[in-house]
Amino acid sequence: MGIFGAYGMTLGAILLVFLVFFKLIRIVPEAEAWIVEEFGKFKRTLGPGFHLVIPFVQKVAYQSHLKEEAVDVEPQVCITQDNVQVTVDGVLYLMVVDAEKAAYGIENYRFATAQLAQTTMRSEIGKIGLDNTFSERDRINDAVVKAVDEASDPWGIKVTRYEIKDITPTETVMVAMEQQVRAEREKRAEILASEGERESRVNRSKGERQQAINLSQGERQKRVNEADGKAAAISIVAEATAEGIGEVAKALQHPRGKQAVSLRIAEQFIAQLGEILNTAETQVLPYDIAQIRGVLDGVLGNRGGSRDNDTSFPPAGTTGKGGRS
Repeated sequence: MGIFGAYGMTLGAILLVFLVFFKLIRIVPEAEAWIVEEFGKFKRTLGPGFHLVIPFVQKVAYQSHLKEEAVDVEPQVCITQDNVQVTVDGVLYLMVVDAEKAAYGIENYRFATAQLAQTTMRSEIGKIGLDNTFSERDRINDAVVKAVDEASDPWGIKVTRYEIKDITPTETVMVAMEQQVRAEREKRAEILASEGERESRVNRSKGERQQAINLSQGERQKRVNEADGKAAAISIVAEATAEGIGEVAKALQHPRGKQAVSLRIAEQFIAQLGEILNTAETQVLPYDIAQIRGVLDGVLGNRGGSRDNDTSFPPAGTTGKGGRS
């Protein structure tokens, strides 16, 4: 065996040592868990950090990620409670909490959880009508999470949440929904218009009522003010009359007061009678009054002249312009 053969054996031994060394050392990253098998049987779970694995005896069979994952749930056709077909898809969020169960409990936990989400979604959509599928998304999501989480617990999987991405009805259903929405909007518009008209009429009637009340109150106040004015005028006249009567009464107590009052009354009587006789076209008077008329005509004629420039007295018993006593 030559020197080159010795060098070759030495180099091979060194390479074998390096190979065994690298097979022996295992460094597990953070948020991962490795499953180690010994002669095909589960041995232990390696967490993050430095580990030694015996080459050719032990091996890393599975590597599980412990971070939360998002799994797409393929679109599927569901039938609602009122027999309407809708296409629903979503996304499922899950994470591995037990690497051993995830490795040995099921072949493909991502596919299995997605299938569970689809079947649960079909069941939940079938319990509600089309109109409620959009408004009850949160309830549907919670129901899917609860059902899938309970079913995946033996697999070491924790389902955190589920979100519906789209709910798509068929084309005919979309047209019917648009017509329904248009009809609802037109109905609301008519209701709002009628309510506005009703409110306008109510406000107008209230305004007219208030106007009538104000006018009636103004008219009432006007009449009250006029009545108060008349009452005040009557009171003033009464007071003045009372004062005049009082003065007359005082005058009557003086010497020759009664004669003066009688004379004053006679003068006023004669003056009023003269005015009546001058303005009347025809007078029918007693004989005594006719004589007084002659006296008045004479007096008035002497003062200012007769209207006919005739100072003669008419015969007793006749007066004026063709009148007869």
